[in-house]
Amino acid sequence: MQLNAVSVTSSNLKQSTQFYILLGFEFPDFADDTQHIEAIPKTGSARLMIDTKELITKLLGDIPQPSNHAGFALEYDTPQEVDTIAANIQAAGFTIVKTPWDAFWGQRYAVVKDPDGYLIDLYATLPPQS
Repeated sequence: MQLNAVSVTSSNLKQSTQFYILLGFEFPDFADDTQHIEAIPKTGSARLMIDTKELITKLLGDIPQPSNHAGFALEYDTPQEVDTIAANIQAAGFTIVKTPWDAFWGQRYAVVKDPDGYLIDLYATLPPQS
């Protein structure tokens, strides 16, 4: 088995893609009436899919809602990258749930919230302590 994709729902695709671009995702151009978009995949990574709330409500018969815990985590190359990404998210007016900290399990960690309330963990392995 292989995790192939992660999906979130959006009330505003343009705002959501702006947020996810700050995290490092790239998207193809899309029309104003687009209801489903996928980030351009990076080798070895699961795909990120974003659907409009209207589409998911039509498909499932219920209004989608994010959970109160992260649905996925993004691994970065360095602890400094986690700090930079979190700062960029905050500077762009998006929400930081937990500012970057050195977690006891050996990672630089932060939690951010996308425009519709989905929580995303950001992390990078800390260098070994000498």
